[in-house]
Formats: sequence, structure tokens, C-alpha cells
Amino acid sequence: MNIVPASTHRAAATSGASSEAFANHPGYRRMFAPDRLTIGIFLPLRFFQGDMTVLQGQSELVTEIDRFGFSAVWVRDVPLFDPAFGDAGQLFDPFTYLSYLAARTQKVALATGSAIFTLRHPIDLAKAATTIDHLSGGRLVLGIASGDRPVEFPAYGIDMESRGERFAEAVSYFRHLTAPGRPQISSRLGALNGADFLPKPAAGRIPLIVTGSSRQDRTWLAENADGWLTYPQATHTAEGPQRLANIIQDWRTKIPDGGFRPHMTNDWLDLVDDPDFPRTPLRGGFVLKTGRKGLIDLLSEWQKAGVNHAALGIQFSERPAKEIIQELAEEILPLFPSLEGPEPLSTKW
Repeated sequence: MNIVPASTHRAAATSGASSEAFANHPGYRRMFAPDRLTIGIFLPLRFFQGDMTVLQGQSELVTEIDRFGFSAVWVRDVPLFDPAFGDAGQLFDPFTYLSYLAARTQKVALATGSAIFTLRHPIDLAKAATTIDHLSGGRLVLGIASGDRPVEFPAYGIDMESRGERFAEAVSYFRHLTAPGRPQISSRLGALNGADFLPKPAAGRIPLIVTGSSRQDRTWLAENADGWLTYPQATHTAEGPQRLANIIQDWRTKIPDGGFRPHMTNDWLDLVDDPDFPRTPLRGGFVLKTGRKGLIDLLSEWQKAGVNHAALGIQFSERPAKEIIQELAEEILPLFPSLEGPEPLSTKW
């Protein structure tokens, strides 16, 4: 990808950035700080098995999640339903749905987990992202990924084997579009000269949180990711968080400016009534069945490992979603509270 030389300020805005670059970003500051761990909730709250009525009432519960003071809600990007995966996410397009949720919430950060940057053109990604960013008052945190569902790539006419290269180019293109000033871009994804991209991000830039490796090496991740979302390793024993700590430490030693960049992880929970129920892996370790004491222990281990945000999914839980959210708010959230940062920006559009 060829980029016309730009000012130092613009060049800084087109690479990964540490926390100082997001000092005025309401969503980032609500979620992330050194040595702190905050709690978010992954949508959907109930697993889709062919009947869309399981999603009814979800937005009302998201309003409750916001009112209780959780730091973030996360949505999935699943363009096509592949029966081999068996998971359709929250069904709705993530950007459209986040706009809907932005209008129903006040402070909670709105996060994607994760937007598939290889399947969408960077101009469309940037337009959707900056629009939601403004409509929400700067609450968007953009988790991004290269994609892993083989059925989707031929449907888009994209070679799956080249998704790593395409992902890196899309990230660069996106950042140059959203950086201050008028972009000039020459890329295999497109050429831009003589036009500007608007609107620019509400708080200066949108944090890009890379998921997994996205087919990049760890040096690239340290240089280009504003934050890193990884799988949690084993969650039923303390050895998993210890392994995770080593991974996080290795990544952070490679960050060029040595500044703070957040790490996130997630887990799918079956949170049971019995607070003493031990941490028990289900579905080959994909789901953790536990009582709240076991969950508190896991979150404490993650925080010690250097994790800054835990995105918890409850779609596989047996108990009603409202009941679980209430317990998390009353028993877990006070131990891992959301952070005080700048208020969301004006949304009087």
C-alpha cells in the first residue's frame, strides 16, 4: 500500500497508539486503565436456534446493563449463518444494531467483537464506524478480525488464504481515511486522491482492537493494534490465566513506545445459582459452568495476568438473562467497576 508522505501528526494517527491518544475517548476510558479490569456483556443474551423471538426484549436488557454501570456491550459480526459453526451471533448487522443501541443507552461503551475487516471495504467500514461514533457520543470501540469462517470468503469473492495480507491493508486504509487531513491512498483495495473522508472520529480516533493474531505476527500486533483481544486459555484452573499472563507480557514488551495498551479476553458462561459451584468446563472448554465465587476467582486471576477487560457471554446459561445480569451487577460489578472518564460527547443530531 502506497501512502503519500504526511505530517508527523497524521503519521502518528495511522499506526497503533497507546492510551494517551485516547485520553478524551469516552468509550475507551470507560473500559481501560492499567492494572484494572472492567466487565462487559457479549450479545446475544440468548442463543439463536432458528427462532428470532429469543432476541425479543434484548434491547431492554441492554438498557439495564447501561443503567447498572457495566463498562461495555459487545456485538458479533456474522454475515452468513454456517450450520457447521452453528452460531449466527445476534443476527442483526453489528453497525446497524449498535446505532439502535446507541439511542437506547447513555454511557456504556459499544464494542464490536469483531468486525471482519477482510470482508468489507475500508471506506464502508470507516463510514459506519465514524457514524456510530458520533451518534453515540464517542462510545465506539472497534474490535476487528481477519475472519475464520470458510463459507464467507467465496461468497464475497475473496481468497481466504490471503486474508492476512488483506486485513493488514484494510487496517492501514481505514486509519488513513479517519486520520486528520485529506487522505491520498494507493492500495490494491482502491485508490483515493482529491476527495476527503467525513466524518472524522468524534474524539480524534477510533480504537482498533485486534482479535487473536488475525494472521499477523506478534510484532505487527504490538506496532499496529490499539489493544488486543485474545482467547482466554483454560478458565477452569489457575494454569490458564498464568499462560495468558505470559502471552500478554510478551506482547507488551514489543510495543514500540512502551505505553499502556489494553488487553481483553472473553468467556461464555453458564452461571448457576449455587455461589460455590466449582469452575467446570463444558463443550470442550468452550463454556464455563460456575458459581459467582468461581467467576470472581477467575476475574481476579485475569486481572493479575494483565487483562484489562472481560467480555462475558451468557447465551449458553440455563438461568434467565435478566436474573444473571442482576447477579453480575450486584455481586461482581462492585469488585470490578467501570472507570470514570470523560462524559459522552454531544449527541444532539
